Amino acid sequence: MRLISTKSLREGMIIGRTIWNDSGTPLLQDGVKVSERIINRLQMLNIHYVYIEDRISQGIELVETIPPQVRHHAIKKIENSFKEIKQPNGKPGATHCLDEKSKQFVSIIDDLMNFILGSKEIVTVLSDAFIYDEYIYQHSLQVTIYSISIARKLGYNAEEIRQIGIGAMLHDVGKMLVPFEILNKPGKLTSEEFDEMKLHAKYGFDLLRNLHTISLLSAHCAFQHHERLDGSGYPRGLVDYEIHPYAKIIAVADVFDAITSNRIYRGKMLPSQGMNIILEGSGTLYDKKVVEAFQKTIATYTNGTIVLLSDGRRGVVAKQNSENPSLPSLRIFEEEDQILKATYELNLALENVEIIKVELDYVITE
Repeated sequence: MRLISTKSLREGMIIGRTIWNDSGTPLLQDGVKVSERIINRLQMLNIHYVYIEDRISQGIELVETIPPQVRHHAIKKIENSFKEIKQPNGKPGATHCLDEKSKQFVSIIDDLMNFILGSKEIVTVLSDAFIYDEYIYQHSLQVTIYSISIARKLGYNAEEIRQIGIGAMLHDVGKMLVPFEILNKPGKLTSEEFDEMKLHAKYGFDLLRNLHTISLLSAHCAFQHHERLDGSGYPRGLVDYEIHPYAKIIAVADVFDAITSNRIYRGKMLPSQGMNIILEGSGTLYDKKVVEAFQKTIATYTNGTIVLLSDGRRGVVAKQNSENPSLPSLRIFEEEDQILKATYELNLALENVEIIKVELDYVITE
């Protein structure tokens, strides 16, 4: 199967991968033939990309680190817990709610760790395969998955990874105390509104630091995940040595997921674009060792992605390179603007050729 922009979908194409809604029910099942109504529906839902089945990508599969059912279960637990924080239903308060839910958070982290630490696969971004009404819950899970993966690559032990995972899952919990109209404003925030939004880091820290069931280190993840090495972050303008190593991990995971996800005020970027932004900030905004670990953990070009090479050939990403995800193996299907009758594999790690463009709007003419 291959990845294609919904703008380039045509009637008669076959969906290659199921899209799920926020209740864990298939919104669009794999194997369905695309109709004009389906195309309109996908675009209305702001779904940018889908997988389709075709000849050039036949047999190419996408291995998920976290199964869909586990993702849905985790997001629902996060959603229910966060909503109780906002509306504690007569209980003593948000901190009490978090204390009650802490065992659930640890259970989710342990499940995620079992899948991530037990897998040799590169982590793949699949945000368009899961449609949720509210961004914060899926974002909290994605950041947790990335943070655990980075921590594993950096060599942290299981207990340290667990603390990082909890900090990542709860890094945005303070947003539950930010006014709804600011949190979900479709346009640019005013300076006053942005000042209020920035307080979510302190709100989160204040919620978490008084818990008996969550470590102070995890609380500092919420407090410091927007701090930057050069002191340009918030809320306290900390510099490199003042920022906890756990928060440095979550900072990278948080930014990457934010720019590769659909937001109210802008569309998503591709993983390769998101990675370039992270790399541009390496050493100035983000810790170099964290960025290097992240780059070795995430699929820069997901399986099924069509790319244009520096020598003019086109191929579809067929396999990931666990040593260097930016250099996957391709299935070459076009040379000199001609579709090949027989495709062949090209391992970018062994060739003096580069990917210069991702082409998800590319229409194959045979």
